[in-house]
Amino acid sequence: MKKIIETERLFLREMTMDDFDAYYRVLGDPSIMVHYPYSFDEKRVREWIERNMKRYQDDGFGLWAVCLKETGEMIGDCGLTLQNIDGQMLPEIGYHIRADQQRKGYAKEAAAAVRDWAFANTEYPALYSYCKYTNVGSFRTAESIGMHFEKEYPDEANKITHVSVIRREDMQ
Repeated sequence: MKKIIETERLFLREMTMDDFDAYYRVLGDPSIMVHYPYSFDEKRVREWIERNMKRYQDDGFGLWAVCLKETGEMIGDCGLTLQNIDGQMLPEIGYHIRADQQRKGYAKEAAAAVRDWAFANTEYPALYSYCKYTNVGSFRTAESIGMHFEKEYPDEANKITHVSVIRREDMQ
């Protein structure tokens, strides 16, 4: 288990296939994934974990398991991935927190730590978050870590995609 980031209440670590059951409780929950263009069955959750394990090797980052420091329990994911945002591959901070652990500030705490990690460990001039325009909770979390509205654009999967951004100079 390789810890990447520690915060006051959380630690973020590389996920493994051993996280399947805990992760399925997050991605397999229709109330959490309501803004996604498709639902997650067991196969998609396994592929998601495999894709992130490959990202760790190829990119040096990916979505990491978000775990409670107090118990070690995995409650979601948060991390940095390269995503196609309006035709450009851009670094995106993404997060998913299990339904019973939402509204406790965990997504904000993890996303802020990933933001700081990304600016300290990569050369990216800006970091993005994107989501379906109806996913108010997601873009409010992005705003809570200093991101601001960049644009919205039409997109086949989301109908309209909402993009938030924070630039290095915004941090100074």
